[in-house]
Amino acid sequence: MLRQYELVERVKTYDPDADEALINRAYVFSVAKHGSQKRASGDPYFSHPIEVAGILTELFLDDQTIVTALLHDTIEDTLTTTEEIERLFGKDVARLVDGVTKLSKIEAQSENQRAAENLRKFLLAMSDDIRVLLVKLADRLHNMRTLHFIPKEEKRRRIARETMDIYAPLAERIGMYEFMREMQLLAFQQLEPEAYESVTRRLAQLKEGGEDKVKRIAGQLQAMLTSAGMRVSVFGREKHPYSIWRKTQERHISFEQLSDIMAFRVITDNTDDCYRALGLIHQRHKMVPGRFKDYISTPKRNGYQSLHTTVIHDENARIEIQIRSERMHRDSEFGLAAHWAYKQHENQPDGQAGWLRDLVEILEQSQDADELLEHTRMAMYQDRIFAFTPKGELQQLPKGSTPVDFAYAVHTKLGNQTVGAKINGRVMPLRTQLENGDQVEILKSDAQEPQPGWLSFAVTGKARAAIRRFIRQQQRAEMITLGAKLYEEIVSRLPVEIGDKAEKAAIKRLKLEDKAALMIAIATRSVSDDEVLNALVPGSVEEAASGRKKKPQAQAVSILGLTPGIAFTLSECCHPVPGDRIVGLRRPGEPIEVHTIDCLALETGQDADWVDLSWDSEAKGGTARLSVIVKNQPGALAAVANIFGASKANILNLQLVNREGPFHTDLIDIEVEDASHVARILSALRAIDPVVQAERV
Repeated sequence: MLRQYELVERVKTYDPDADEALINRAYVFSVAKHGSQKRASGDPYFSHPIEVAGILTELFLDDQTIVTALLHDTIEDTLTTTEEIERLFGKDVARLVDGVTKLSKIEAQSENQRAAENLRKFLLAMSDDIRVLLVKLADRLHNMRTLHFIPKEEKRRRIARETMDIYAPLAERIGMYEFMREMQLLAFQQLEPEAYESVTRRLAQLKEGGEDKVKRIAGQLQAMLTSAGMRVSVFGREKHPYSIWRKTQERHISFEQLSDIMAFRVITDNTDDCYRALGLIHQRHKMVPGRFKDYISTPKRNGYQSLHTTVIHDENARIEIQIRSERMHRDSEFGLAAHWAYKQHENQPDGQAGWLRDLVEILEQSQDADELLEHTRMAMYQDRIFAFTPKGELQQLPKGSTPVDFAYAVHTKLGNQTVGAKINGRVMPLRTQLENGDQVEILKSDAQEPQPGWLSFAVTGKARAAIRRFIRQQQRAEMITLGAKLYEEIVSRLPVEIGDKAEKAAIKRLKLEDKAALMIAIATRSVSDDEVLNALVPGSVEEAASGRKKKPQAQAVSILGLTPGIAFTLSECCHPVPGDRIVGLRRPGEPIEVHTIDCLALETGQDADWVDLSWDSEAKGGTARLSVIVKNQPGALAAVANIFGASKANILNLQLVNREGPFHTDLIDIEVEDASHVARILSALRAIDPVVQAERV
């Protein structure tokens, strides 16, 4: 553990103007507040924030970030408050500490919710100040270094999985490859212990006999480039164990078949020398086709720059070589942290702004934890492809992206209005997967809207979030339309004409937000017709009940074949109405169940006595249940409601039971006179365009 003076000296070596007193106060404050708390390793808890601060000194970060690291657990794990930190260390430090403080309620939530809410919290904070993310990553890195002290295997694996899924990719996303590699290695060790042991054992076998092949090849490359008059440094290393294992899994090959397990870096003085070194290496060694990437002319989205090539070495071994300048090397190892050390008062680098804006937009549109994780993983983890607008502007997208993803990457409004696309001058289907270097022209129309079917091939989180958001809005609009139709029918029952004043009062009495909420409540049967009537004109339901005719379902129904006065029930499974052929099931001590003659429940009614029944010729009124498959388009439900209104059938209940692609299935209970009334309604429903199928249940 770093001592107080050692930490201060580290900061002063790269920042002589750092506030030494501020760091000292934070060090003492952290030790005092954490007091006798212990970590799983048995070490004092305050050793953790001190080590996190030590990690950040390796990135040459400013004194406020170092102080934030020292204090980052005090709000969560001690009685310290944000106000106290602001009073003692200033507003900026308090804001940074609050950004990395974990909320205790997150720990008690489900796995996806916990991970997603945590991600949401520091991503949003990061959009304000990148230092929040840097402290968070250093915090997680130190926790991973001490993970083996946690006794419960399940907890170790959960933390390792979270690190592999969220924190390592975030480190990669801002170019902090050293952080990413160490996190992946430590997580790999916990998640796949047998694979980790196997890979590390085989790497050790390559070094047996005292011969260091990597060092020898690095020396040969150094000598070749130096003899050509170049000033370069060449470093060699074996591939990361996790990277090796992942390649064997992706390519379905064994360790012995993996030929490029060695990687070399050539560090030059400037960009021109990078290309010169590349030419010399390709003259001397055969290049492996398809394995050259120029990230200098086309940097990765996180700002990473380098030349990548794979060649066949003299010893018939494939080796990967990365060629970069000294500046590129510094940026690649420490990513955005390297920029922060030298550009503390400037805006975030352009490479960050684009993906950060996308993620913030996704966070705002996500409705639940699973959706959030899906979107952020898609936005961060997948390999990228490059496509261009007709004006030559570059768009970086995940592999498998389509013109729909491209359109949303340019602008959400353009994505919403997409009707077609030209790829390299040819009109192509919207589900076409884009390739590297494609030129994409989006064809749009002001009358176009996002289509639910796009979700089957859109892959970027930004596109999927926008499409889902529109679908939710469309569903809400349909429910409002249906509710308005039903509301008109309810109002028509009142003895007086009502105005806006009565409507506003009704909304207040029903404790709803606005008129739209009232219409949705009516459509979803969250409020009954009587409740709406009483809210509009208090007492109207009771007043009408004394003099009005009873509703059909409340009238006595006459059934022939029963002894007068005997109890019976109309079955809920088949909803018999006058005009149906019916039969009764009699069981001792129970009312007789009345079913339609073709009801499936009769197959299981062998333990009951059957009673031959029929409707009286005067019998009227009952409830029928319909299954209606409707096109998912504006006004569809309103058209269905209009049929019921025109047929004098009152809707008792409406339930959406299935949504698949461009259709949705609704179960609707309606008041009818008899079976022929139901038949007329079904015929009318089948005749209108929005209805695909209508059947009686």
